[in-house]
Amino acid sequence: MHEDIKKVLLTKEEIDERVKELGRQITEDYKDKDLVVIVLLKGAAWFATDLTRSIDLPMRVDFMVASSYGNGTATSGNVTVRLDIMEDIRGKDVIVVDDIIDSGVTFAAICNMLRNHKPASLKTCALCDKADRRVNGLDADYVGFKIPDEFVVGFGLDYAGSYRNLPYIGVLKPAVYARTASHG
Repeated sequence: MHEDIKKVLLTKEEIDERVKELGRQITEDYKDKDLVVIVLLKGAAWFATDLTRSIDLPMRVDFMVASSYGNGTATSGNVTVRLDIMEDIRGKDVIVVDDIIDSGVTFAAICNMLRNHKPASLKTCALCDKADRRVNGLDADYVGFKIPDEFVVGFGLDYAGSYRNLPYIGVLKPAVYARTASHG
């Protein structure tokens, strides 16, 4: 699996340090608030686990499964929700956590859906921000790293379900997804 990586973009140590910084910032911003963290699965599970352990506040955590990618490397533009939240977020302060914001399509659709539940506040947090690919101008409120427009995997980020378990974030060799696409 490591041989499929063109280069390591972010080391485990860099990720760990930045996640702790985000946790401290969120702790400061949400003290005395009724915090609910909503994790977008599957990719954000790795990031959210470390992030929530770095937030020194009582909170509730819930999960959603939503996607606009399928098995491709670009958004389809259609967001599908396969698992919705169970937590009542009315009047609560909500942070939606995802592994990456690039086109912004998934984040925007999820936030619009969640606003219908009438939270007191709704903010977003992404480990990686690929702003060059944004189609809707949406920016995450909390961002771990701004990254270049390259296809990245690891630390929860995947290609067709694989590579999530890499302990770092790396750029996937284009030959890997070209080879997979030709066998599609």
